[in-house]
Parts: sequence; structure tokens; C-alpha cells
Amino acid sequence: MVKFSKLFALILIPSMLVIGLTGGYFAKDIIKKNSQPKSESIPKDKYLAFSSEVYDLIKNNYWDKITDEQLTNLFVLGIEKLTKQPQPNPPKDKSGLLKIQEKILKEITEEQKKKEFTAQLADIVLANLQPFGRSRLYSQKEETDLKNRVENRNPEVDQYQVLNVKKDASAEEVKKSYENKVAEIKKDNSPEAQQKLAEVNKAYQTLSDQTNRKTYDESGVEPTMEGKLINTDIFYLKINKFSPTTIEELLRLSQKFDQGETLDTLILDLRDNVGGAIDGLPYFLGPFIGNDQYAYQFFHQGEKQDFKTKIGWLPSLVRYKKVVVLINENTQSSAEVMAATLKKYNVGLLLGTTTRGWGTVEKVFEIKQQIDPQEKFSAFLVHSLTLREDNQPIEGKGVEPIINIKDTEWQAKLLRQFHYQPLVNTVKEIINN
Repeated sequence: MVKFSKLFALILIPSMLVIGLTGGYFAKDIIKKNSQPKSESIPKDKYLAFSSEVYDLIKNNYWDKITDEQLTNLFVLGIEKLTKQPQPNPPKDKSGLLKIQEKILKEITEEQKKKEFTAQLADIVLANLQPFGRSRLYSQKEETDLKNRVENRNPEVDQYQVLNVKKDASAEEVKKSYENKVAEIKKDNSPEAQQKLAEVNKAYQTLSDQTNRKTYDESGVEPTMEGKLINTDIFYLKINKFSPTTIEELLRLSQKFDQGETLDTLILDLRDNVGGAIDGLPYFLGPFIGNDQYAYQFFHQGEKQDFKTKIGWLPSLVRYKKVVVLINENTQSSAEVMAATLKKYNVGLLLGTTTRGWGTVEKVFEIKQQIDPQEKFSAFLVHSLTLREDNQPIEGKGVEPIINIKDTEWQAKLLRQFHYQPLVNTVKEIINN
């Protein structure tokens, strides 16, 4: 059974509502097992009703099986942190827990402080579920920010302003401004230069391609991948994250470069891929491993759930006989699942370093019993773990490459695998740059 050796080690997060999704998966629709709290009497006090619902959401939907005694103990430890007072004879079930909380709330006279105490307690409990810090209490703004990240939108950044061009700028004007920006950055020796270059490159990727630009203008969605021909033999495809548009981008780019008689080599770059929405993977993996294939698994409360691919081979990808998949220590979440699946089906050779090991699937759960009509809270909860090709959890382990570039013989091993020196040279150049 997939288990962590220790379930709790209470920590107090300094900021109550820090964003928990710096990486990892967000599953919106595809989780079949979404247990709802068992129907029972709802406490009349809105603060107790809120805590009761959060308790039930965790008990029924957290990835690991958790007993009432364990969960109650976590709430009690949270109460002790907030009140700075030990709780003698701590309860072992929710009923006893609510009695303690009711007593504490009666001693708090201000409604605002009651709200803060109840919200902080819920956030502390969620944050201390393993893996620590992944589950959190979300405000309405944080839920909106999460949705934007999953859909690859960034309302705070105008890509036209990044390149300093008008919205009706021609393709030539966009290119010229980009080149000028890059030239300026190359003269900059500050630590921020690399970040500036990444931002300019992203803006150019968004605005230089007609389809990407149209999508951005209409919905604010930015592209998640880029592709180019290295030579007549090698197609390079870089995927930065997974969003609802990623499958469409794959179809368009693979067809765009589906040309020539000698093109038979694909370099699929998943390095630094931050993951994102996992809902599209059954569609995204189909073009690589075929339709109706067992692609990956979720682990939830002692049970495994299989996910199959939803579409078949992509004709424009079939031509690639030599495939190298690049991964590194910053490859995480959905990208790790993809790497593990490709490794399982022997589709391409994984090359690089072991991935990050971020193997949780988070889901936002609505809280019906709110403590403030002006502010909506939700529970961002780790619902499942993902498993890699050997049925071990990705979490904390990562996905290991077939050829590790820390091995001084990696180039020789890659050459023995494909007997194609231009591929080795190209991979080396990509990694060095």
C-alpha cells in the first residue's frame, strides 16, 4: 500500500492563504470518486458548521485514509497553536472537537476574530496534511488565480507591453521589437537578465505566431509549447506546461512541421515543465501510445484508478522513429506522469536527470457552510497520488531517466541507442544552452 511513514508533524504557515499550487496537478472534472460528506445534522453556529464541513471534506476526499482520532488530533493541535494553550483530555471524534471549539468561540467577543480563528484553524489543518503545504484554504481570489494558471492566463501581464508594441502591430514590427529587446538584455549583466529574457521570449512566442496571437487576443490564453525544425531530420518540440489548449497546439504544430521525406527524429523537451491541468492527458497521450490504452493511475484511500487514452495515434507523429524525451529536476506534476507513461510504453528514450517528484492531484472543493456572506472560501485538497511506470508513487521519488546526463558516458550511450551522431550533437547543444 502507498503510505507515508508519518502522517502529521504540525507546522504553522505564516500566511494564512498562501497559494499552494506552485506545481502539481489540478483535476477539475475527471475524478470519478468524489465522496460527499455523509448527511448529518449541521451545527446551528456558522463557525462550527464551517469547521464541521471542512472536517468531513477531508475525511471523505483526502488521498490517504485518515481516522477520526487522527483528524481530530490535527484540529486540536491547530487549536493549541492558535490559542497557545494546551488542551487537556483532547477528544477523539468530531463531536468532542466541536464542543472544544464552541467553548473557545464563546470567549471571543468580536465576530471578525471568530472568523479569523475559524479560517486559520481550517487552513492550518489542511496545510499539515501530507504532503505538507499542498492542501490549503482558498479565498475567492485564490480560486480565480488558480483557474487562470490552469488555463494559462495571466491578466496581470500584457504581452504587447512586454514587447512595447501596439495591439495592431504588424508581424514585422513585433519581430523587430523582439530583436531589439533581446539585444538590450544581452548587454545586461544583472541577475534579472535571464528572467527578462524569458519574459520577452514568451511574449514573442505568443505574438509572433498568428494562431497564438489570435487566441491570446480573444481569450488571454498564452501558448504552452513551441516547435521548430533543427534540420531536415530533427523536429524539436518544447512543452512548458499543460493547459486546456495544449492538445490543440500539439495537433497544429505537428501538422505544421509534417514535411519532407527525411524527417524521422523527434526531441520532446519536458525540462522545466511545471505541470498544470491533468484532465487533458488522456487526450494528449493518445497520439503517442494509441487509443484506449492504460495510460496512468491515481491512488486514493487504498484504491487505484486507471485512466485510458481517449484518442488514437496522430498521423503526423507516426513518422518519428527516433524519439528522445528530455527531463530534468524541474520537470514536475503532469509532465512527470507523461514521462512515466512514455517510459512505460517505451515511446522514446528518457534522457536527463530524475524529475522533481511532485506527484499529487489537487482538487477544489466547494464549502457550502460559509462564515462570511461577503467572502467565499473553498478547500484546495490533495485528492490523489499519481503512480509511475513501476506502480510506485511519483511523489518524493520522481521519474528516473534511461540515460542520466550526469553519467560521463551519456553521449556514447545515446549514440549506441540510435546510431545517429547528428541527434547526439543536437541534444548536447540543447542541454548546454
